[in-house]
Amino acid sequence: MFSESALETRRTRIRHWCGLAALLLVGACAAPPPAPPPAPPEPAPIPEPQEEPPPEPVPEPEPDKSELRITIAAVGDMMLGTDFPENHLPDDDGESFLADVTPFLESADIAIGNLEGVLVDGGEPAKTCSNPQACYLFRSPTRYAEHLVNAGFDVMSVANNHARDFGEAGRTATAQALADAGILHSGRVGDFATLEVEGLSVAFLAYAVTRNSNMLLDYTYAEETVARFAEAHDIVIVSFHGGAEGRDVTHIPFDEEEYYGEPRGDVVRFARMAVDAGADFVFGHGPHVVRAAERYEDRLIAYSLGNFATYYGISVAGIKGVAPILIVTLDGEGKFVEGEIVSTEQIRPAGPSIDEDGRALSMMRALSVQDFGEPGLLFQTDGKILPQERAEVERREFDDETDGGPIVCTEPWFWEVESRIPTGLEAGSDAWRERIEGALYVAYHRPEHDYLVLIFPDDLTEWCEVVDYWVFGPSLP
Repeated sequence: MFSESALETRRTRIRHWCGLAALLLVGACAAPPPAPPPAPPEPAPIPEPQEEPPPEPVPEPEPDKSELRITIAAVGDMMLGTDFPENHLPDDDGESFLADVTPFLESADIAIGNLEGVLVDGGEPAKTCSNPQACYLFRSPTRYAEHLVNAGFDVMSVANNHARDFGEAGRTATAQALADAGILHSGRVGDFATLEVEGLSVAFLAYAVTRNSNMLLDYTYAEETVARFAEAHDIVIVSFHGGAEGRDVTHIPFDEEEYYGEPRGDVVRFARMAVDAGADFVFGHGPHVVRAAERYEDRLIAYSLGNFATYYGISVAGIKGVAPILIVTLDGEGKFVEGEIVSTEQIRPAGPSIDEDGRALSMMRALSVQDFGEPGLLFQTDGKILPQERAEVERREFDDETDGGPIVCTEPWFWEVESRIPTGLEAGSDAWRERIEGALYVAYHRPEHDYLVLIFPDDLTEWCEVVDYWVFGPSLP
């Protein structure tokens, strides 16, 4: 059918296409060469180490003040010796006069006493004594402040009737001598002591009926002052030099007291008012004998701690030579926790020593029950004092004294005014009256009250009435 040459040509084409198909088939079946692996990623940069911010400080939890404790040792009147008008100083210059009682005073967080007389080297008295057998002027050398330090005292009251035996200059010297020795003080108008003990802020306020003192008789002003310190301090301690004097005044009359015509205050009214205003511990001195104690609104009040350490002058015979060291434990809120009476006695010429018969304890226990019925205190035979259940104390009512009627325009009233408007001048003097008038004008004359004209009469009695109204009466809005 085909020629030989045509067949050969046909075979050649078939071989060509078959070879081409084989090549294509082999190429189609062969795997492609693997792709080169991707380059490894660049390592991430390592961040620079950074300091961790310090954790926020965790605030310290407020302490539970009811769990805190503070101890106070309180004693009454002290006069370690006088060199006026003659030398009546102890033979060893007072070095050992307080030695027997020092361990008890040092054991407390705060030790407080009432310093009768002044600490001053030389100087003439501002008072005169017509009868030296019944009237005393006390002047102790300034070096005697160190005896107080060595006995463990931290604070002294200088609010009493002997604080001005050598005038205001003597009082200033006393304050300086105490301060130089590291002892705080309170007593002069506007002079109060503050300190910190066991993490608690403490204020000490001393009152008396003596001129230019924080005035006990001005109950309203005292109440305002106590309240102001109570608002700013954890613990407020108040002492007062008030009440009549003598071995026959151990009982509290619950009324205004006098001594030789001098007003000595209603001590129960004053002490309870102080507690109501925020005081946590109140104690008194001045009668020269021990008086009762009570627990009022969970606070301790001791109405007189008697003669504690009096080297010369004031009698220490019989019960007038018996006195307690009253050691009181309060919690951080000021509540009375427990106490202890360390009974002492003084037999001259020695200083106070421990009374093994415990007469101060016996007297305070008996008087507290006799005067208050339920004093709210349990007096144990070993001297310990514990809180005891007490019925609610009935509140006494007092007349509104905003306008107390005619003013007794005499020295005690002058010093009540001075306690409100301290001038530093002799109360009642012409210069003092002029300063008081100026202070009242500044206090009350305002443009919005231009209708107000303060007229101060020349007549002293009328002048006192006008001043009494503006000092003790209602203030302008």
